[in-house]
Amino acid sequence: MMIDITVPTLPESVPDATLLEWRKTAGASVVQDEILVELETDKVVLEVVAPQNGILKEILKQAGQQVLANDVIARFEVGADVSLDSSEKSVSEATAGGEEKSAIAASSADLSPAVRKLVAEHGIDPKNISGTGRDGRIIKADVLAYLEARKSSASPKPTQDIPTSQSSQETVASSFSSVPTAVTGARNEHKVPMSRIRARIAERLIEAQQNAAILTTFNEANLQAVMELRERFRESFEKAHGVRLGMMSFFVKAAVQALREFPIINAYLDGSDIVYHDYYDIGVAVGSPRGLVVPILRDSGQLSFAQIEQKIVEFGEKATAAQLSVDDLSGGTFTITNGGIFGSLMSTPILNPPQSAILGMHKIQDRPVAEDGQIVIRPMMYLALSYDHRLIDGQDAVRFLVAIKNAVEDPYRLLLEV
Repeated sequence: MMIDITVPTLPESVPDATLLEWRKTAGASVVQDEILVELETDKVVLEVVAPQNGILKEILKQAGQQVLANDVIARFEVGADVSLDSSEKSVSEATAGGEEKSAIAASSADLSPAVRKLVAEHGIDPKNISGTGRDGRIIKADVLAYLEARKSSASPKPTQDIPTSQSSQETVASSFSSVPTAVTGARNEHKVPMSRIRARIAERLIEAQQNAAILTTFNEANLQAVMELRERFRESFEKAHGVRLGMMSFFVKAAVQALREFPIINAYLDGSDIVYHDYYDIGVAVGSPRGLVVPILRDSGQLSFAQIEQKIVEFGEKATAAQLSVDDLSGGTFTITNGGIFGSLMSTPILNPPQSAILGMHKIQDRPVAEDGQIVIRPMMYLALSYDHRLIDGQDAVRFLVAIKNAVEDPYRLLLEV
């Protein structure tokens, strides 16, 4: 029996999708729920799987084409002979002989589009890469680390010490002067289309810059008390909850407490109206192979420290594996972004429309500060709050940021909610 393979129902506000690389070729035998192709929208990547055991008879839409919900993209023969030859076996069957999970991740069928693209560009055999993702899956960072290691091993090593005597220095200088300055290596360029998600990020950033009166206020926080608290309860917290006590949960808790005190920060403009939220859905910016995404911690005010940390770990894993859903990314009343994990000392974050404010965390750096008339070294972090000045007055923005500073400098206030 022949059936149509169609584009699934797309998320609300997503008009179309782009077909990524087909995982199977026309005529290939597949088993039920095996991935046939991935669809990239401007929010998430969706998977189209085989509805039953059968044969992918015909591919109607090629990689790179734009498709709409319910478009027919392939024809599928149900119930056909699904005895798979060696070139078509699924990853799990091909490794049934007891191979490690990392070998499963090494199959190109189990790589994300970003990883497959990088591997193809550099002519790498995925079997040579050790995966550090979930279940041994190869992630983009693994490929980059492999390339860096390969580059280092291929670098020529000096065969003799650099001469230090004056006569030797003159000889070296003379030899340098005779070296030709022309560049002889390849100077290639290549052009690739921007991904849908990257294009959407660019569009939203321009939208924020053009449609809001963005202003940024700065402060700094002494994280000595937070660091001591984390160290004191590090082992017992991880043993009790199965997750590390990170820095982000303190700032999420501090943000919720400050948003309760300054509800205008948690609001947004809708034409000439101000829309207030009586709930706190905090977006946490997470890096992914396709760009920056902002999954949402729903009802953050009702979450414990452990629940916040568990959700952040889950979001990070899903972002790396391109498995964040539209529901994970939709909504949000306030956003926190942490450029400090990349080494940023100070920055001005851009609003995440239609939200009216965003908190920027940065690198923790030991700096001298004055305490009780004495100069001491403390772990300090610069904080930045960008806000829409059309809605939020400067004094409210400054006081809100001070409230966050006070909360993280004395984290026991977060437990007592004072």
